[in-house]
Formats: sequence, structure tokens, C-alpha cells
Amino acid sequence: MTKQFTPNDLVSYIYQEMPEVEQELLVQALHSEESLMQEYIEMLSTIEQLDQVRLQPSEKVVKAIKAMAHSTGLQKV
Repeated sequence: MTKQFTPNDLVSYIYQEMPEVEQELLVQALHSEESLMQEYIEMLSTIEQLDQVRLQPSEKVVKAIKAMAHSTGLQKV
């Protein structure tokens, strides 16, 4: 019986958290199952896009934090 790999398995493989024996089975499955390969490629693309995202708080949030720190007597931010 062939193992059915899940999206969690793909994530484990991508982040090298999968046992070596299971990695070999997954690689074989990637070569033989087009839908699994497509899902793998989409995950890699998503991870690449997420790595490029730069998150910054809005100016409103920064001002609110500074106001709270000032009102409580905490050091200047």
C-alpha cells in the first residue's frame, strides 16, 4: 500500500523535519503524482513570497504604544 502524503508531510519535507526513510518515499511520490508535485511547488512559492513580506505596525499603533508608555511613566520609546 502506498502512503498518502498530506500537506503537513510536505511542510515537514520542505523544512527538513522528516525522517530520511520517509523523505525517500515522498520524493518517489513527487515524481509519480502530478497533483502532489503541484501542491509542493505551490507551497515553495508561498514560502518564498512570505519570506519577502516586511511587516510594520501602522503609525496609529506606534503612536498608541508611545502614548501608553508615556502615560504609565515608562521610558521613552
